[in-house]
Amino acid sequence: MIDTLKQDIRDYLEKTLEARFQQVIPVVVEEPKKADQGDLSVPVFSIVKELRQPLPLITQLVKQLLLEGELSTMIDHIDVMGGFVNVHFDKKAMADQIIANFTRDLLNNQLGSSNEGVGKTIVMDYSSPNIAKTFSIGHLRSTIIGHAIGNLLEKCGYHVVRINHLGDWGTQFGKIIYAYLHYGDPAKVEANPIEELVKLYVDFHEREKQDPNLEVEARAVFKGLEDRNPQYLALWEKFREVSLQEYMKIYDLLGVRFDSYAGEASYVDKTDAIIEELTAKGLLVEDQGAMIVDLGDIAPALIQKSDGTTLYFTRELAALFFRKREYDFDKVLYVVGNEQKLHFEQLRRVVDKMGYDFPEDIIHVNFGLVLQDGKKMSTRKGKIVKLIDVLEEAISMSLSYIGDKNPDLENKEEIAKKIGTSAIIFNDLKNYRVNDFEFNLDDMVNFNGQTGPYLQYTSVRITSILATSPIDSSRINEDVFLDEVAFDMLKEISLYQDTISRAAREFAPSILAKYLLHLASLFNSYYGKERIVVEDSMERNAKFLLLFMVRAVLDDGMKLLGMQVIEKM
Repeated sequence: MIDTLKQDIRDYLEKTLEARFQQVIPVVVEEPKKADQGDLSVPVFSIVKELRQPLPLITQLVKQLLLEGELSTMIDHIDVMGGFVNVHFDKKAMADQIIANFTRDLLNNQLGSSNEGVGKTIVMDYSSPNIAKTFSIGHLRSTIIGHAIGNLLEKCGYHVVRINHLGDWGTQFGKIIYAYLHYGDPAKVEANPIEELVKLYVDFHEREKQDPNLEVEARAVFKGLEDRNPQYLALWEKFREVSLQEYMKIYDLLGVRFDSYAGEASYVDKTDAIIEELTAKGLLVEDQGAMIVDLGDIAPALIQKSDGTTLYFTRELAALFFRKREYDFDKVLYVVGNEQKLHFEQLRRVVDKMGYDFPEDIIHVNFGLVLQDGKKMSTRKGKIVKLIDVLEEAISMSLSYIGDKNPDLENKEEIAKKIGTSAIIFNDLKNYRVNDFEFNLDDMVNFNGQTGPYLQYTSVRITSILATSPIDSSRINEDVFLDEVAFDMLKEISLYQDTISRAAREFAPSILAKYLLHLASLFNSYYGKERIVVEDSMERNAKFLLLFMVRAVLDDGMKLLGMQVIEKM
């Protein structure tokens, strides 16, 4: 609501000043650095500069205009401090408006929603693991950051198309198929497909050190795969199917969903058209037998190998143009690590050189590394860190905590699953995505501090309080809302929609995560100093209504981040 009032004041002053002085005068409205200086402040220096009139005259003019405007009923008083006109809103009027807005939005199932994206389509490419390989901790960030951003965008009215662009094509499959046919054990692969396929891939590279000719053999197999060799194609389809089955276990546990699992292979038959168009437009250049697009000051885009096989970049281009035709997107987001910055710059440059008008709509939503002890968390004693193992460990730790604190709790295993997975999700999302972050399970699965379990426990605590008595919202002591912490909670609740909008615009779930932590902290401060379950029914109704609002926002926000909401723990 504060942001809405800020915009309303800005619009009103700009419109009024333009009408009076017959010129456009930009107005700044901001929140004061100190809370005791007011709720909003209008620095008038830019107005003084435009009108070339004395500062005291302008400050009094702005003050008078505000007191005469439609928002005057919301204003308690206005102070002038040098070049700042500081507005103090009437707490009771604000509280009434915040509660009315919240009630309206909740009844209409629009809590935190906006219409800014209505009529617009955003295609999202995220998660995208390589088939026949373990779903590792390295895939975690793309998966849950992409999922949360998709939720935020949908909350703002966008039509979001979620694509899992599986890495299911390329020379590595020539290597895996070659290894499987020459020294693989079909029974072992059948029993434990992903682990055995990874072993075959590693084994191939070990053997290649002794016999460099194996690389040539593998490339020949991949060329056969591209030429639709029936045996190779059948194996590839099987490897893809068993991989996706394994990955779905992860996605189900995380609550992640996709509209499409069309991987690289889906676009192989569309690469010829890309090559033909690049040729027709004079963009292809031969370089040591391969075909490239020269991009001048950055590395060239490699389009076709000397043996005629396609490359990842070519398939990426084919996928991009297919998505533009199929979905007519307004933006396409690639939720991929920082290290792929060059790739997406090349993609934009090639699209621009081809004469299309949407290179700026290709957005790389980059993110940092998962670290352990300051190092990239990709290996542990030479082995890949499996995400499923990490999730199961977090769930086990949560179950142990529940067993100690509430051994008689029903459905402990299911609740522990929700706590453990949510802990890992929140720990990632509370960090600004571009930054690297340290992975520490003990810190994540902690019911104190800035953690997912802390948010879940706050919601559970409110639920247990509200269960003691029904709320009669027609009999409320509104003075309860004038308490400093209670009013701060109301103001924070009023910022929910604006927070979601900003998080969606910046593709930054951390903005919402930090907001939820602050709201939970305000509640716990209030809970620590106030008796909530009191005898006086009107005071109790007011406090319960406030808690009901806090819980509704916390629960809705956690769901947007991909967390699980629970009622007991």
